[in-house]
Amino acid sequence: MCAALVLWILSAVVCVGGGHHHLGYAKENQETAVDSWDNRNSLVTSASTEFAYRLYRKLAGLTESQGKNVFFSPFSVSVALAALSVGARGETHRQLFSGLGFNSSQLAQTDVDQAFRILLASMQSHKDISAGTAVFVDSFFKPQPEFLDVLKQSYYAEGFNLNFTKTTESSNTINKYVSGKTNGKIDKLVESLDPDTVMYLISYIYYKGKWATPFDPRLTGPEDFNIDEKNKVVVQMMKIEEGNFETYHDQILNTTVLHLPFNNSYSMLLLLPNNMETLEKAISPAHVTKWLTWKKPSEYTIYVPKFSIKTSHELNGVLTEMGIADMFGNRANFSGISEKQNLVVSAVVHKASLDVDEVGATAAAATGIGFIPLSYHFVPELKFNRPFMVIVTERNTKHTLFMGKIVNPNI
Repeated sequence: MCAALVLWILSAVVCVGGGHHHLGYAKENQETAVDSWDNRNSLVTSASTEFAYRLYRKLAGLTESQGKNVFFSPFSVSVALAALSVGARGETHRQLFSGLGFNSSQLAQTDVDQAFRILLASMQSHKDISAGTAVFVDSFFKPQPEFLDVLKQSYYAEGFNLNFTKTTESSNTINKYVSGKTNGKIDKLVESLDPDTVMYLISYIYYKGKWATPFDPRLTGPEDFNIDEKNKVVVQMMKIEEGNFETYHDQILNTTVLHLPFNNSYSMLLLLPNNMETLEKAISPAHVTKWLTWKKPSEYTIYVPKFSIKTSHELNGVLTEMGIADMFGNRANFSGISEKQNLVVSAVVHKASLDVDEVGATAAAATGIGFIPLSYHFVPELKFNRPFMVIVTERNTKHTLFMGKIVNPNI
């Protein structure tokens, strides 16, 4: 009988990081080593970004997702699965690695660990982001010390002992930890616990950004949002009149892209397609790179709905379809976590929330904007009053922190 290992992935975003000859030889070796590491780091980044869009298509294509909001953090999912792969062996490890897009002939587990260590370290110094992992271990279960050491060093994991037979007490402990790390955005992760659970591995990311150009709350008012051709809802629509915004119109995808930077190195991209299905089938990391590279300033009056949504996705089936299957069954091999006890992943659950308001941060006070009167001239409108996609990305590394689709801002 296998013991249960549960993987929870949490996200919360509130929006809207000798001699000269010998010296020369040493320098050359050093530069070669740096170039080699940069190449491996780039491979991890590229694979993680591609994984984000593959996972999005899977989630958006689910029957239960039709007509509903889709929102998740591909970064957080990648971190959780990469951390889990530290303890996987054999075919289970191969599936995790391959499913995440890592080429085992080019990358070792240590390369992946190092890449995420550097990325998470940069986030630790960023006042707008909280990201990391946590491991809750049953008091009678002893994981391999090497596994815990790698999680602590590379994935910024905190470790806690629990008695999972005391299900209510354990649930409350985990929920309190999660609520603290996500600033209360995900306050009840665990509804009930299986007393056979021996370990919980949690990945979380919380991002709180303020717009570089905030909306004036005095201009926010009710507007129709067209869910589809037959259904509409009334939303609180934010507005900026005659502002200078960076946009890009992708003629191939027939999609208008609005770039809304935060007051740091992160940005939100809002994608308004003529046909959502066409965009979802084709969108790739290359498109985002193109949009960020070729965006141009134009004068628009923009309308963006003010909303707060929460999503929950069970990923067992999706990950199985993506080739990560063995970890859920009796062929699971997590001997890197425990050699004495067979472990199986019972659930991979991802919860996320997205708040968009005038300032960008829910708890912050609204900031008004002064407008300079202009002589009359026509300013085109860009109105997000029908389903649109949203991507939160780091402009330098192109890491995708969050992405999703807003079908109904009111739910």
